[in-house]
Amino acid sequence: MSKKLKIVHIASEVAPFSKTGGLGDVARSLPKALHRLGQEVIIITPLYGKSIDPQKNKLQLVFSKVNLRLNSQEKVKINYWRGYLMTGLPIYFIECRKFFSKHRHLYGSSRENARFLVFNVASLKLLSLLKFSADIIHCHDWQTGLIPYYLKTDFRYSKTLKQAKTIFTIHNLIFQLGHNWWEIAPENKDYGRSKIPHLDDPKIEYVNFAKRAILSADYINTVSEQYREEILTKRFGQDLHRILQNRAKRLLGIVNGIDYNTYNPAKDQTLPKRYSFKSPAFKIDNKGQLQKKFSLPVDKNVPIFCATSRVTFQKGFELLIKILPKLLKLEIQFIIIGSGDKQYIKELQRISRQFPQKLVVIPSHEENQKYETLVYAGADFFLLPSNHEPCGINQLIAMRYGCIPIVRAIGGLYDTVENFSPLRQRGTGFTFKNEDEFDLYGAMVRALENYKHQIVWSNLVKRAMQQSNGWEIPAKKYLELYKKAIKS
Repeated sequence: MSKKLKIVHIASEVAPFSKTGGLGDVARSLPKALHRLGQEVIIITPLYGKSIDPQKNKLQLVFSKVNLRLNSQEKVKINYWRGYLMTGLPIYFIECRKFFSKHRHLYGSSRENARFLVFNVASLKLLSLLKFSADIIHCHDWQTGLIPYYLKTDFRYSKTLKQAKTIFTIHNLIFQLGHNWWEIAPENKDYGRSKIPHLDDPKIEYVNFAKRAILSADYINTVSEQYREEILTKRFGQDLHRILQNRAKRLLGIVNGIDYNTYNPAKDQTLPKRYSFKSPAFKIDNKGQLQKKFSLPVDKNVPIFCATSRVTFQKGFELLIKILPKLLKLEIQFIIIGSGDKQYIKELQRISRQFPQKLVVIPSHEENQKYETLVYAGADFFLLPSNHEPCGINQLIAMRYGCIPIVRAIGGLYDTVENFSPLRQRGTGFTFKNEDEFDLYGAMVRALENYKHQIVWSNLVKRAMQQSNGWEIPAKKYLELYKKAIKS
């Protein structure tokens, strides 16, 4: 019998407590999958004072008013709370009111680097307080990027942490620190080796967390195999491709999964009509309710497109906006739900006023979370024409609900959606290669043409719903990665 590993997952958001996107889903589902595989797992995340209520979430205060020393001159007071994600899987919350209780939104502070530096140091301090001698400290995205660096520097003599190996997961390389990396002047760029400035030093906001993690972590991974290859190139490497090339032997790609207990149309209590791949015709009932919900004409024969991602350039809205007026002249309906770039949202709302019976635009992250599975259950097509996409969770959930993805064949979308071939009766969606609005339009027209053939379409929906995109296989791959790091 193999040794049970002691694993710590550290992330800036963990669903259902906090979530802005796929990171929150992964930080919930991967630890649960590892716990089910018999490992000893704990999770650490910030306590966002405006959105996480300790009483409502039945959290217990385990350490209070801890003096956290950040460097030779600075200290802050920290409280530590504990809850449970599931039986036997504790999740610890770091409360620092100065940095995590002032804003309603999880991100967007002008002192973003300072607040997550505190989170990183506080996470390592917690492990010492718990005397949790971790085998693996798994750091998720830039907000945890100083942890591998600190384990090689300030915390290198810690008795509790001396055996710990670090994994740094790149969920999206475009995010490297609390500000846009490309807006930082060359003379202010962080080269990754210098001493960390104090919190009151403006230079703290130039520290590149992701770069330091890539330089210091024992292993690095991305959330799909294709994205792993892409970030080694200048085009997708976000100015870090050279240091990634230098560490290519320690860089892997592991495709994300989704929690099949959370996302299950056969058990989803929020749906008007539950269904499975054995009864996909029941999607029609959800379609009617979806049309009513968003004040669209109720017609089961009209195909519905949906887009539930952030409304940004990365997600392909530049392309979509160019062709949307032409698309809406066809017999279709379109639901776009999600927050994002105000410029794109304003243009989408303008188009929706031209086509009020065909286009619904709801620029709200909260509404997206509330109605996400109803949208997938009622819609026919899910659209994600991304400029780049490390993995993507939405297309996996959409397929689970029989909502056929139309995506650009890039990153994790390339790895998870097989282009449909009517001749071979294979594939799970419709893909296009070039970052071009005409290619996108062609993929959407192909999808509409196949939608007209009832038997062909029904088989495609069933095949998409039966795809194996759960966490069991990815979790086992992460276990192998952990064992490789421990041996290294």
